[in-house]
Amino acid sequence: MSSTITIIGNLTRDPEMRYTANGQSNARLGVAVSRRWMNRQTNEWQEQTSFFNVVCWGDLANNVSESLVKGARVVVTGRLEQRSYENAQGEQKQVVEIVADEIGPSLRYATAQVSRTERRDGGDFGGGQRGGRDGGSAGGGAGGGRPAPARDSAPSASAPGAASLAGDDHGFDEEPF
Repeated sequence: MSSTITIIGNLTRDPEMRYTANGQSNARLGVAVSRRWMNRQTNEWQEQTSFFNVVCWGDLANNVSESLVKGARVVVTGRLEQRSYENAQGEQKQVVEIVADEIGPSLRYATAQVSRTERRDGGDFGGGQRGGRDGGSAGGGAGGGRPAPARDSAPSASAPGAASLAGDDHGFDEEPF
C-alpha cells in the first residue's frame, strides 16, 4: 500500500546531484514548510516550520537540479519512505524522506516559464512529446515534463538541525544529507 504526500514550501538549499554506482542520477533537496495560525487564547500569531528531505530520480532529478535554486517555492508530491544506513562511526541509522514523483513551482507568489526537455531515460508514460531545451529557467511541462519556478521566487528558509526524512535503499548506503 502506498500513500501519497504533498507539501508546499521553500527550498532550503540548492538541489544536490548524485549518481549511483550504476550511473542513475538522483537529486537531494530540502524543503521548509511553514504553518501560521492565530492563537485564540493569546490573540497572537503562532508559526511552526517543518523541514523535509526530498530525493528524486532520473529525468526529474536532472530537471530539478537544472531549474530550482535555494529559496524557490515548490510543490512536491511523492511518498514517504524509510531506510537504514551505516554512518562513518559504524552506527546503524534510520531516516525517512520524501521520494518525489513530481516537483513543480508554486505559482502563488511567482511566475514560471515552462520549456519542454528531451526525454533522457524514458521514464514517463504520459504520452506527451518533447522538443529540445530553449535555455529558459524552467524545465518540462505537460506530457511528463517537470515545471520549474522563476529564479526570483519566494525568500529562502534555512534548515540548521532539520529533521531527516528518507526512502528505501536506492543503491546507496550513506547518510541522507
